[in-house]
Amino acid sequence: MTSWIELKDSQPVAVKMLQNSITRDRIAHAYLFHGPSGTGKHEASLLFAMRYFCENKQIDSAEPCYECISCKRIQSGNHPDLHWIEPDGQSIKKEQIEYLQKEFTYTGLESNQKVYVVRQAEKMTVNAANRLLKFLEEPSQETVAILMTEHIGQMLDTIVSRCQRIQFHSLSDHHLYTRLVDQGLPESTSKLFASMKLNVDQAIEMNGDEWFAEARKIVVQLMDKVMNSSEEGYLFLHQVYLKHFQGRESLEYGLELLLMWFQDIISLHLDKRDSIVLVDQFERLEQFHYVVSLSEAKTLIYEILNTKRKLAQNVHPTLAMEYLILQLQR
Repeated sequence: MTSWIELKDSQPVAVKMLQNSITRDRIAHAYLFHGPSGTGKHEASLLFAMRYFCENKQIDSAEPCYECISCKRIQSGNHPDLHWIEPDGQSIKKEQIEYLQKEFTYTGLESNQKVYVVRQAEKMTVNAANRLLKFLEEPSQETVAILMTEHIGQMLDTIVSRCQRIQFHSLSDHHLYTRLVDQGLPESTSKLFASMKLNVDQAIEMNGDEWFAEARKIVVQLMDKVMNSSEEGYLFLHQVYLKHFQGRESLEYGLELLLMWFQDIISLHLDKRDSIVLVDQFERLEQFHYVVSLSEAKTLIYEILNTKRKLAQNVHPTLAMEYLILQLQR
């Protein structure tokens, strides 16, 4: 179970705001946790609820005891006065919020306190959002709502304005790398995903994706072909690469991997081996950095970024990639 101290390492501002509201006894009736997936919103909601219901709470500390019945029930997911609302299918429906409001009329089973957490709050239908708004306008003194969203811009301004906003920022490469290693991902893969700026959930999903594992192999093969023969690189592009990388999102992943390749070559030229991302390809990279000069690597990075801009401007992917291959083969 993550503690406030651990979470504060990656989200210092968000944690400080929540800790202050707890220790100063200024708990709001509604909070809006917003920010990318995998940045600690779920963990913060659990910690907040544990401290709120904790039977051994210390006045001057925001930490729950983790040992009382209430803390253990929350950790196991079966506290009767902590309710979770999440999309039923593609949306959170009016009936779910009506049920939530009905629950507000009952006395808490363990105490008079209640906490409600609404996941993916931006997915509320208009009717559901209007129902929730009524609750936010008439708050109960011992009830706290926590709304979580990755897309605050998709929420009603009237709801946002009635919540205390707590922003969760994207994790730094170091924090993301550490969290992924803690999740059991290999160090080399964790370093790669952290460099790609994926959030924790995306990285875990990608780690089990056979498509991405094959994508990494194909990029390595492409670099081998390009460095060995201009003709082989062009043929490989059409026969293998473009058949695997179909669609803008997959092409973006391919370009990200190519970008890291030349960034790692630059790191070798600058003798910054600790900065290398594709650590499982170290021997290849070391060979390539004798072939590709520092200035050439910088130029090729520019060409890859330029290809990304072309794709964003709807240039035909085949044409954009053909031009890039020609530049890589120079």
